[in-house]
Amino acid sequence: MEIPSIHLRHLWQRFQQTLETEAAEQFLSLLLNIMRLMFAIDHDYRENIRKFDGRYQFNSKDGKMTVGAIFSDGRLEVEERVIDNPHITVSFRDGRTLFNFLLAPKQDILGSMLRQDVQTDGNLNYLYRFGFLAKQLQLMMTPG
Repeated sequence: MEIPSIHLRHLWQRFQQTLETEAAEQFLSLLLNIMRLMFAIDHDYRENIRKFDGRYQFNSKDGKMTVGAIFSDGRLEVEERVIDNPHITVSFRDGRTLFNFLLAPKQDILGSMLRQDVQTDGNLNYLYRFGFLAKQLQLMMTPG
């Protein structure tokens, strides 16, 4: 799939630059904003969240970052605060561990949990779905 706009391409470049750092806040915020934009403009991608309701709470272990992601009615809302009644809470050590957890070619959720890179509380099916959405987005944005 071709990237639909220069703005989106710029966002994706910024996203890739954050992967070289361990800035968890930038990584997750950019990922969620690109995801939200793609849901708005790409019908096929939006189909992945049709009739899906999910509430995600992401927290850095140092407490510096708190982001909530709410999927409802085919849309994604991003809140930079603690949300009510998340289906799953994901606490991670830093941006690199979150990236490896969500976008690595072969996700190793159990290994990440055993290494205590990532801790979860809630239904892991929601986490697998979020990982799927993130990987779909990555494939859509990767040329070739």
